[in-house]
Amino acid sequence: MDLGRTTLLVGGVIGLALTLFGVTMLVTGRAPASTRRNFLRVRDAALYHLLFGAALLLMAVGQAVLRGTAGGAVSAFAIVLVVFALLKYRPRRGGPTEDS
Repeated sequence: MDLGRTTLLVGGVIGLALTLFGVTMLVTGRAPASTRRNFLRVRDAALYHLLFGAALLLMAVGQAVLRGTAGGAVSAFAIVLVVFALLKYRPRRGGPTEDS
């Protein structure tokens, strides 16, 4: 396995971990204190991590499996997910609030 494939594999694993972390926060409604400190609500933290993880996973799969236009389209969609996560759910300093 060459360095490029190894990097994509590591990126995919990190993306999967972030996605699962976000899903876990959404399902349980709880987040670690270090994560809660940087977001206004647990839901914001969960969606931020979920979108970033999904984007990283899509980018890795798109580059490793797909070729040509399909790989480019998946990568473009991954970038859209990151931009959306940054604009809507970015970390903010402020006290955490209770999710209803």
